[in-house]
Amino acid sequence: MAGQDDGNRHTGATDGTETIWAQELLEHLRPTASGLRRVVGWLAARVDATVCLRDARGTTLAGEPMPLDEDLAADLVCGRLASAAWEGDGRHLRLVRVELPGPSSAGVLAVSRTAPFDRRAADILTHTATVLELLLRAQRTVATSDRLARATSDLRLAILQLLMVEDIVSARRVAAGLWPGLLDTETACVYVVESSPEDRDRLAADCVAATHDEALVVRCPAMDGHVIVVIPGDTAADGLRALCDRHPHAFLGGSSRQSLARTATAYGQAVSALAVAHFRPDKTAVYAERTHPERLMDPEVLRSWTTRLLGPLDTLPHHTRAELLATTRLGLEFTAVNAAKVLGVSRNTVRARMERVENLLGTDFSDLTVRATVHLALNTQVGIAEDHRHDPVAPARLGDLLTGPALHTWARDMLARLDSDARDLRRTLRAWIAAGGNAERAAQLLGVHAQTVREHVRSAEPVLERQLLAAGSDLYEVVLAHLATRELDQPDLHQDHRPGPESGHPDSPVHR
Repeated sequence: MAGQDDGNRHTGATDGTETIWAQELLEHLRPTASGLRRVVGWLAARVDATVCLRDARGTTLAGEPMPLDEDLAADLVCGRLASAAWEGDGRHLRLVRVELPGPSSAGVLAVSRTAPFDRRAADILTHTATVLELLLRAQRTVATSDRLARATSDLRLAILQLLMVEDIVSARRVAAGLWPGLLDTETACVYVVESSPEDRDRLAADCVAATHDEALVVRCPAMDGHVIVVIPGDTAADGLRALCDRHPHAFLGGSSRQSLARTATAYGQAVSALAVAHFRPDKTAVYAERTHPERLMDPEVLRSWTTRLLGPLDTLPHHTRAELLATTRLGLEFTAVNAAKVLGVSRNTVRARMERVENLLGTDFSDLTVRATVHLALNTQVGIAEDHRHDPVAPARLGDLLTGPALHTWARDMLARLDSDARDLRRTLRAWIAAGGNAERAAQLLGVHAQTVREHVRSAEPVLERQLLAAGSDLYEVVLAHLATRELDQPDLHQDHRPGPESGHPDSPVHR
């Protein structure tokens, strides 16, 4: 009979066993409990019944599906009834309305068993329905919080990607909504914090707390264990260093202060410093302001040469030109795959943009000497754009840059460090660069095994204090040193594009 209770009520004292079920039910409200299915399974076992929790559409959320009177279920869902009871065919059925997350949303908890419902079973059913409502509410709250966290994380990444392509105006506009004033600055430092991929989410949250919302904290889209932190101010970095003390497996690398337009350059510096941090007792390192080749070049000649080299891109719309320059700068610093992840585009998009730059400049990026010189021009171009000066300068060629005595002395002294090794690392390194960073082709030129070439290049890294097997600034500086000492031929950057050495070999830093 619908809507009626049975008359089996307990009026005497209990021995305490009747309250055990309540203690068990409360356990399901602990944060570590496993949710709806476990509660519904517990209810079925406790009252020796078949139990089903379903939503307004009749979809089973937990338990075993069972046929119900749909009109009766609809009355419960719409709120005309709070509960109902029915018996027949040797079965006793109880239905209870359960509030579900969402506006005007409800479901039905159905319990069917062969024995009549006594007071104990009815109490267990009623309290279980309340627990299910609480769990559903908690799940909705957690889901909403997770969605908000994901949206915030995506927004942080979008701001970083805008900074990477030098779209500072858009980056500030996006950041102003959630972090007013965060990017109201002209300069910033970039830090990369490394941990295991499993610990990264916790580390990212700790980075946000440590920087007191005074930094842009982004889970690196390219490296699973990295968190990128852009700090416009000067104080938030102290919190990151303290963070590494608390996390035994965390390492920190930081850039020198750069303009926001040079965020991509600062990121490369932070990654380079991170490699050094692995060998430091305090697990932290800041990019060393060592003597870089461009600082030994005549600044006016460097500016003139850069303007002349990148001149073919000046005919493009400003946005397109900035996009191509930023993508190529990252593509030369990292692999195409990682550059694509950082920028939020496909690897094919990165390659297509770089090929367009190749065609405009008449160059071939499979040639390491071309990559090194274009990389030099791209980094110099950022400084020219910030300078806002348009004084006319005399046209200059690459040869004009490489003839200065200071640069020649720097290059000669650097490469001379290799001479102390009896294996002739200098010869191997020169052949490896000439072969586009491909050990197989270099081995054929030298008449040795490819593994020998790889070992020699690895051995040269600590001697030169630069990473060579990973494409980037360190490698390009060594290439420029070879060009300055004339141990490698200068690339002709303004001739028609000529097919370079085959690409795609895993040893090539261009494609690794």
